[in-house]
Amino acid sequence: MEALQALIPAVLTVSLALLIVAVGLDAELDELTSAFRQPGRLVRAVLAVNVAVPLAAVAVVQFLPLSPIAKAGILLMAVSPVPPLVPGKGIKVGASKASAYGVYAALILLAIVIVPVTVVLLGRAYGVDVVLPPAVVARNVALTVLAPLVLGLAVRRLAPRFAAQAVAPLRIVGVILVFAAFVPMMIGVWPVMMELIGNGTILAMALVSAVALAVGHLLGGPALEDRAGLAMTAATRHPGIAMMIVSLNQADRRIVAAILGFLLVGLVVALPYQLWLKRQTPAAAT
Repeated sequence: MEALQALIPAVLTVSLALLIVAVGLDAELDELTSAFRQPGRLVRAVLAVNVAVPLAAVAVVQFLPLSPIAKAGILLMAVSPVPPLVPGKGIKVGASKASAYGVYAALILLAIVIVPVTVVLLGRAYGVDVVLPPAVVARNVALTVLAPLVLGLAVRRLAPRFAAQAVAPLRIVGVILVFAAFVPMMIGVWPVMMELIGNGTILAMALVSAVALAVGHLLGGPALEDRAGLAMTAATRHPGIAMMIVSLNQADRRIVAAILGFLLVGLVVALPYQLWLKRQTPAAAT
């Protein structure tokens, strides 16, 4: 059992890397850099993902009688943006590749500065000394995002036909491995997760996720597909970054249960929005 637990981080790292390689195989360099050429779209994305969600989390944990563990999990997820699943989710709800990939690439690069600054500000607000050096985030982004992305782009340039054929299988394998890693993690923290239920914990997580969807939708622009893409980008938080902060600060490991609980609640909250989007698509096409 201990050997299996030790394998989980490696499986998760490989799965996320495969998803990023798939982005590189599927994207043109112009698409990945498109958000930097559209400052209005980029500013709206930053406001939705990096400003509105943390502010919503702060407001929610202030007004609901949550445990310190639940508060920490919610705040950490609120400051942890754009996991590798985000571009696929954006495309699935109708966003163009340029929009989904461009916003993802821009936000993950900006996270090197924005995430540590946000963590420091929240730490000072709550009187907690939280350590997250930008160099650590930069190294994490370089190893887990930039390196796989460059690999995918290189393969696309050298073997475009192979790249086109490999995108879908690679995504499927990546998603399967993500679930293979998260299921044992969920089982391991389930008892603690059950202890956190109550005092408005689920309500708080649902409220933050709902605000993220709403703000992303409102700031996404005039086109429904762009609204949907930004809504999913804002609502989908990165548990890997949140758990990295826990590990760096040697915080209470029970916070991981709150982080994963937030992830589950966010998935459930997003379902009605995704179903609504599916009903809008045929109507928009007629």
